[in-house]
Amino acid sequence: MAAITAAMVGELRAKTDAPMMECKKALTEAEGDMARAEEILRVKLGGKASKAAARITAEGVVAAYIAGNIGALVEINSETDFVAKNEEFLAMANLAAKLVAENNPADVAALAALPVDGKTFDDVRTALIGKIGENMTVRRFKRFDTSAKLASYLHGARIGVIVEFEGADDQVGKDVAMHIAAMKPVSLSSDQVPAELIEKERSVAQLKAQEDADKAVAEGKQPQSAEIVAKRIDGSVQKFLKEVSLLNQAFVKNDKQSVEQMLKAANANVKSFVMYVVGEGIEKKVDDFAAEVAAQMAASKQ
Repeated sequence: MAAITAAMVGELRAKTDAPMMECKKALTEAEGDMARAEEILRVKLGGKASKAAARITAEGVVAAYIAGNIGALVEINSETDFVAKNEEFLAMANLAAKLVAENNPADVAALAALPVDGKTFDDVRTALIGKIGENMTVRRFKRFDTSAKLASYLHGARIGVIVEFEGADDQVGKDVAMHIAAMKPVSLSSDQVPAELIEKERSVAQLKAQEDADKAVAEGKQPQSAEIVAKRIDGSVQKFLKEVSLLNQAFVKNDKQSVEQMLKAANANVKSFVMYVVGEGIEKKVDDFAAEVAAQMAASKQ
């Protein structure tokens, strides 16, 4: 058995850019033959990508791309926050945003099939999975092609916003995008808030009103009339609508005016927006670290 030196591992890593331990395993299997080790890595890395595909990707980044009146916002997920900070992963996310903006794919599958230097975007993604050893998935994207203006804001790489707006002052769009990232409205105006969110808020208000009525009875007091209770519930719902609709929110840079008032003063108008928060709605896997270490130790003894 040929001795596998650190220099050999380093040379193979420089040639393939594969993880250090994978290089060492390949050289051991190839009994020190560098060319054979490269071939082994090609096979193993491809398999690693397919094995990783089943693992949960709840971390990742949001990337934005704007060129004139065309833009795109993309969320790409990874398994760990560590990989989300990897320069090649970030470059892939930026590439995805550019591809979406320039090619207008119908869905994630269409994006995956787009050509990139003689390959497809999915080939780029799969190769990076093999190189890093962690699953990566394109979760969603939104493309804009408008006669209005576009502005974007990224809070780190975990929250991304694109705003479609009209107005002479470009700073207005940037300010609104930043506001959205901070205040996270769910819609542009109150009449666009999803019905299921409104019903959920109404249900909470009704339960609260019932608790108050039960408490009054328990204390020997007269509960509020049905008419007053109904007004209280409607008031709670209206307050909720103002809190979650962009135009009604207090502007973060001047809470004395609403976003709508700020826009009116600037002779501007927001037509639409999209905001992505990394991993939002994805159920994250909770790892038992001690159990994982024990399992790895047991496997190494087999």
